[in-house]
Amino acid sequence: MIFPVPNKFLRSILPFCHFAFLIAIFHNSIVKASAQEKPRVSYNQLTYLPKQYNLDTLYHPLVIYLHGGSQKGNDLNKLKTYGLPFLVDQGKEFDFVMVAPQCPDGKYWSTENWFDSLYNDVTSKYRIDKSRVYVTGISMGGYGAYITALDHPDKIAAIVPLCGGINDRDISRICTINHIPILTYHGTADDEISIHETERIENLLKQCNGNMVFHRLEGEGHAIQYIYETKLQIYKWMLQQQKHL
Repeated sequence: MIFPVPNKFLRSILPFCHFAFLIAIFHNSIVKASAQEKPRVSYNQLTYLPKQYNLDTLYHPLVIYLHGGSQKGNDLNKLKTYGLPFLVDQGKEFDFVMVAPQCPDGKYWSTENWFDSLYNDVTSKYRIDKSRVYVTGISMGGYGAYITALDHPDKIAAIVPLCGGINDRDISRICTINHIPILTYHGTADDEISIHETERIENLLKQCNGNMVFHRLEGEGHAIQYIYETKLQIYKWMLQQQKHL
């Protein structure tokens, strides 16, 4: 039996439905505007393909690695100091495509829209599983992982920021990435980027049901790049995350 819904009830919920619809449009417009208002550029980059890439026809996950402030410039060899580019240079093998762009001097990862050109270039040249695109970075690169997710939430499956944060001008958008899994690490004794930056993100995401795993590293400072070498579970965690396209 079908019961009629009273017109009075419909009239009572319509304003709420309309409000929710407007909120969704508002958030979507903010995200698009934030990415589109930035100059669109292309950065130089290192690219790594897994050993089996040329031996199969499969589509592979993509990990974008964002370096810290000391590796800015126009010399890609600077990226091999630590992190994923260092490991690849040392012969470490991974089951994903890795791209490491280099931020120019005088810029930050949030200054320009470098992501669209990188994403379009890599996905057109290589067999990339677009449901498994990840961003990780340390220090300035940790900030970069967050801002990339904020500006392009429809393309990112998960992020792994190390000792990063979100600038005050962008923090109001935090709930637009509450659906994106985040795995993060920060030292409690970090005197360059305070752990309070990550704690602020954690507290705000809790208010909008975010998906964040936060590891506090007791007594550790800013130099936590060893995580890329010793905590290999971060790669396993990343590859388990998948976006519904």
